[in-house]
Amino acid sequence: MAAITTTRTAPATPAGPAPAPRRRSRRLLAHAGLVAGALVMLYPVLWMLASSFKTQSEIFTSPSLVPAAPTVANYADGWVGAGLPFWVYLLNSLLVCSGVVIGNVVSCSLAAYAFARMRFIGQGVFFALMLATIMLPHHVTLIAQYAIFRDLGWIDTFLPLVVPKFLATDAFFVFLMVQFIRGLPRELYEAARIDGCGPFQIYLRIVMPLLRPALVTTAIFSFIWTYNDFFSQLIYLSSPQNLTVPLALRSFLDATGESEWGQMFAMSVVTLVPVVVVFVTFQRKIVAGMAHTGLK
Repeated sequence: MAAITTTRTAPATPAGPAPAPRRRSRRLLAHAGLVAGALVMLYPVLWMLASSFKTQSEIFTSPSLVPAAPTVANYADGWVGAGLPFWVYLLNSLLVCSGVVIGNVVSCSLAAYAFARMRFIGQGVFFALMLATIMLPHHVTLIAQYAIFRDLGWIDTFLPLVVPKFLATDAFFVFLMVQFIRGLPRELYEAARIDGCGPFQIYLRIVMPLLRPALVTTAIFSFIWTYNDFFSQLIYLSSPQNLTVPLALRSFLDATGESEWGQMFAMSVVTLVPVVVVFVTFQRKIVAGMAHTGLK
């Protein structure tokens, strides 16, 4: 009887990972693209930094990032060239930012705790109205706010920039903290009530310690946004001794006369230092706070 022979074909093996040289080339291309994009984004900052060391005549005549004759005169003249020593404007900005940070952290956390864990009449309606204010342009309410602050005698003071922050007017931060507080286990609140804690004690002993990532995020964004705010400070501040950093930088430019571009660029570099330090120091806190609040 003839033997029947069968041939078996080996099963197809799945395609393995790309060879090492190909993966390396893809990684190099990706890094090269990221570096090129970073250079494009950073070019204005690098140009401003280079221009702060250039003479007035060289700033707009030489496209090079390397000054032909580097000078630090712009920093020396700019520090005293805006009418008052520039540290006065830095101090004013830091005072306004400190008040805004404290006001937002305290008032927004209290409002968020009320919306997230307390029950009251019209809670849903008030929360919806609060969210609607996020989409409301600031210019719509500007005239009414200015009239109120004028009648109170607050014009040309820091009060219009700081006092509203103690009334939870930044709905974005309230919403940020509401999302965080709603994610906390309800068992913590029930255990605190069993131990005899009231609503305010629960807020101080339970919510505030656990709310730290969202509080840090609120503080950092409040500082950066207020420090860079130009429009509101332009509306309410006019005296030279009350000017903040954005308004002081504007004073170097004169629409009818000669503008001190080199001094303005030099002081712009100086004003970047606090923002960069704050952002680099608390960058991980920002990411952690946004992740904990569910805004990924």
